[in-house]
Amino acid sequence: MKYDAIIIGAGHNGLVTACYLAKAGRKVLVLERRYIVGGACVTEETVPGFKFSTAAYVNSLFRPEIARDLRLADYGFALIERSPASFSPTLDGRYLMLGRGVENDAREISKFSEKDARAFPLYEEMLERVAALIEPTLTMAPPNVAKPGLGDLLKMAPLGRKAAKMGPGLGEAVEILTGAARPILDRWFESEQLKGTLATDAIIGSFAAPSMPGTAYVLFHHVMGETNGKRGVWAYVKGGMGGLTQALARAARDLGVDIRTEAEVASIRVRDGAVSGVVTRSGDEFEARHVASNADCNVTFKRLLDPAQLPPDFVAAIERIDYSSASLKINAAVSSLPSFTALPGTEPGPQHHGTVHLCPSADFIERAYDDAKYGEPSNEPVVECQFPSSLDATLAPPGRHVMSMFVQYAPYDLKDGEWNDAVKDAFADRCFDIVERYAPGFKSSVIARQVLSPVDLERTFNLTGGNIFQGSMALHQLFAFRPVPGYAGYRTPIKGLYMCGAAAHPGGGVMGACGWNAAREMLRN
Repeated sequence: MKYDAIIIGAGHNGLVTACYLAKAGRKVLVLERRYIVGGACVTEETVPGFKFSTAAYVNSLFRPEIARDLRLADYGFALIERSPASFSPTLDGRYLMLGRGVENDAREISKFSEKDARAFPLYEEMLERVAALIEPTLTMAPPNVAKPGLGDLLKMAPLGRKAAKMGPGLGEAVEILTGAARPILDRWFESEQLKGTLATDAIIGSFAAPSMPGTAYVLFHHVMGETNGKRGVWAYVKGGMGGLTQALARAARDLGVDIRTEAEVASIRVRDGAVSGVVTRSGDEFEARHVASNADCNVTFKRLLDPAQLPPDFVAAIERIDYSSASLKINAAVSSLPSFTALPGTEPGPQHHGTVHLCPSADFIERAYDDAKYGEPSNEPVVECQFPSSLDATLAPPGRHVMSMFVQYAPYDLKDGEWNDAVKDAFADRCFDIVERYAPGFKSSVIARQVLSPVDLERTFNLTGGNIFQGSMALHQLFAFRPVPGYAGYRTPIKGLYMCGAAAHPGGGVMGACGWNAAREMLRN
């Protein structure tokens, strides 16, 4: 069967690519290996009556332009704003609550430091200045730095002009892009509670401590975006994260896209240096002059292609991509919301609406990382919790709730043994013990849980190493160097083969920009 374009993988980026190609009149096929579309952005009822965002769990980065272009609201996509954004209880009975406006933030921070309360809005202004420089690059195809042409130089000119206008502030931008989060936070703030809360955003999905270079960008990456026009505000997707990808799938089908689930691609066909189609595990063959892979580079170039079909230097560059990961996800069904000692109550309240940070200091994160760098799951893990059912009653039976836990550090490669059920349960028990310290009685509320180690994330979502970003977000793997220098423009050495997922610029997170940018480049050919 012939198509104009085939998309490998129905994650959110693959669906975005399919929609834009179909809008332009192309005949498009999407092939998804799992039973459900969405990739890692999916809602699944793994416990009867309880709907979990299995992997990705919050939204802010998804490009509003895409949502408008594709009329996703008409297909059921809706955001539920979280206010406050975060709740950080302490063991001495205090708490820090952020994200309810400048005045409220100042009052909360002043409980720990008057100096930090004055500095916080200035810190956010600094991030806004850097965002003004960086955000326009998210929706552009990066230049070819290996063999730059006139078009590549012209592409960089506006960015250069913006950088020049920053004046002394350019140094701040460079530090954010290349440096470590901890020195920045230490310079701005003195309160360990505030620094611990902010530092957790610097390590999400990364196998790194806040003191390591590259974590400042991960910190910054998590403050970009918007919800309903409000910058930097994170939200839950109504019905779970699958509410976004199901809306994309409905929009795609209305545009004529053929979406097939349980249709795993086994190989990409190449003829005379150009892509000619794909073959599925079941033996079905589909022809197309254009193929876009939403899988990572390891899967695309080492499993779906014969490396002998690729230039040796390209293969060597692909081999150097860092997929190290230490993230673990726990989804739990609970009979009631936790009652925190610092702010008691099991009825949905502000302490349940945002992200609950159980991280007393940046030193706490550093110690957790120390265990992992030697191949051991953190003895005292960094735990973040969300209770989306506190704002979205559709996710759980009446009076009951779903809980999402994102945990660091759980290294993919263990020094002793492997990630079997016993190891996963022991680590999850440690995580639950930490919640119990802040909310006595929590463990008795747990009805069921799902523990996804980095190995499970790899097996379930085809993420090499369990890396949720399809490759590290360090500077050497960003912008013009993502996935590798010379091929950041979504094209590959195989004519007609493109990358449309998080392996390409601008990288991980539920943005849709990778798929949008890839479609634009594909339509030029």
